[in-house]
Amino acid sequence: MPVVLLVLSLCLLAGTASAQERAEGVRGTLSNEVDDEDVPVEGAVITVADASGEEVGEVTSDEDGSFALDLPGPGAYTATIDVESLPEGVALRDEARATLSFTLNPGQNRPLNFFFGEDTRQRATTTDRALQLGVEGIKLGLIIAITSVGLSLIFGTTGLTNFAHGELVTFGALVCWYLNFEAGIPLLWAAPLAIVLGGAASGLLDRGLWRPLRARGTGLIAMLVVSIGLSLLLRYLFLYQFGGRTRPFAEYGRQRQVDFLGLGLVGITPKDMVSIGISVVVLVTVALLITRTRMGKAMRAVADNPDLAASSGIDVQRVISVVWIVGGALAALGGVLVGLGEEVSWQMGFQLLLLMFAGITLGGLGTAFGALVGGFVIGLFINLSTLVVPTELKNVGALLVLVLVLLVRPQGILGRAERVG
Repeated sequence: MPVVLLVLSLCLLAGTASAQERAEGVRGTLSNEVDDEDVPVEGAVITVADASGEEVGEVTSDEDGSFALDLPGPGAYTATIDVESLPEGVALRDEARATLSFTLNPGQNRPLNFFFGEDTRQRATTTDRALQLGVEGIKLGLIIAITSVGLSLIFGTTGLTNFAHGELVTFGALVCWYLNFEAGIPLLWAAPLAIVLGGAASGLLDRGLWRPLRARGTGLIAMLVVSIGLSLLLRYLFLYQFGGRTRPFAEYGRQRQVDFLGLGLVGITPKDMVSIGISVVVLVTVALLITRTRMGKAMRAVADNPDLAASSGIDVQRVISVVWIVGGALAALGGVLVGLGEEVSWQMGFQLLLLMFAGITLGGLGTAFGALVGGFVIGLFINLSTLVVPTELKNVGALLVLVLVLLVRPQGILGRAERVG
């Protein structure tokens, strides 16, 4: 039982989930675009009514255009903005959308979007959409690749299919959010601290749980079941401490898209450009460490044949410990990057887990470079697939391609074919 990891999680996240924080509600920021600049809409009155039409709350946007309102509980609601309360010169883009209907789930804090001024956007062509989705797919693919490397190396060195790896992703994001939002540490410092703590937590998890199980000769199927139970335990511990709503970091929440490459074809926020840049640097660094350093060569040797590696003088247990620490740190980094782009939630790692498994299976089980290639391909494909399938089905398309590839090449893109029987 990884008591140390649980205590660390509780200490870092304790006090962040009160009844008020877990309450259902609505929030948002009102702004009017003037000369390509967002001007806050102050003093706008928004009234919320329940399904019976009874008013349950009213809120007025502040000087930054922001508003937030707690609601009685989950259910169906309508929100109406009072057009008479809008500042002079500010008008809704579509008056028919002065009233929005929405449904709140338990613990959900939902954003409301009211649009002002004329719609100056141009209709995107299929080519424009493909370019935009391609850039977003590159970002997602790089993040999947980062989070998958540790999962693949752990499988390669120990044979363990770790279903709790997604919770390491969530752990990194939650710790970073706590340090940034609750403790007031700037994100540029909170993120590295969260990565270090993620690596330490992963190392302690191996030392306190997986190493004793390996020493007792526990079978891989039994360890897989243990990892599923650990995943459930940690996931709902995070839900208990953090709450069910998604929350942004204290910094870099709202950013305008800029023209990527100056061609007027693709828009991207500065934080997404930084995320892509960090991902590329980290993945290149990991590749160099695996191919050029003694520890990297030892990792590959243990993954290829642990008994032969041990007989040649390699400390297999030390190599496995390093793999867990590096894998946990990379998972935490992936969680921070996902939280930066999509906000932090208690199950964000679990939602990525299937894509991580798809990536490492497609690239080649147990190989670090297979995880890099497979994760990148999966991320790029699921975004581009929305050109022809509904967004809700994009993951299904990625898994279908995975099945088709494995029918043709069962060992994956970079895996080696092995004789069975």
